[in-house]
Amino acid sequence: MIDFFALLDEPRRPWLDPDLLKKKFLALSATAHPDRAHSASPEEKHAAQQHFAELTVAYNRLKEPKERLKHLLELELARKPQELHNIPKELSGFFLEVGTACVEADKLLAEKAAASSHLQRAQIFERSQEKAELLTALLGRLNSWGEGLLAELKKTDGDWDAPKEDDSRNQKLETLEELWRLFGYHARWTSQLREKIAQLSF
Repeated sequence: MIDFFALLDEPRRPWLDPDLLKKKFLALSATAHPDRAHSASPEEKHAAQQHFAELTVAYNRLKEPKERLKHLLELELARKPQELHNIPKELSGFFLEVGTACVEADKLLAEKAAASSHLQRAQIFERSQEKAELLTALLGRLNSWGEGLLAELKKTDGDWDAPKEDDSRNQKLETLEELWRLFGYHARWTSQLREKIAQLSF
């Protein structure tokens, strides 16, 4: 497995500053861009293309907290982090709200698709706007929760370099694995709501 942290010359840790990471990627990718190898041999051109592609993959993996945590855990644990098949109890409220909102939006979208008259379409458009506003409010609450997850990630990162006793290190990795799962729920639900809001807006 390629260590994307090492590839981008970044420390292997839970939090990376997004702006600094982007600057590092742009600097490295500029020097490694295949166009710079125009007079090189075919083998050297291929190697340059491969290196540039790896840098791009590394940046895309490390710039997002969920993907960065997954990669970090894979490196530290020598395995993939474990998915949960049951929603944690503390998230059941969000799960129910998002699920219900998406089902209601789908019903409204089906009505919209079946509407045959201008009057019906106008009435459904008004209801669609109201539903989109409700979904946007729910998305705002999800975003607030996501900010809390980022704060927790930064806090965990602050303790990352503390002495590495086995129990302490294992506990940090367990915390990161749980955060990875939570970021996963957040990303999935956020994506679902954004998709429904976009569909209702047209």
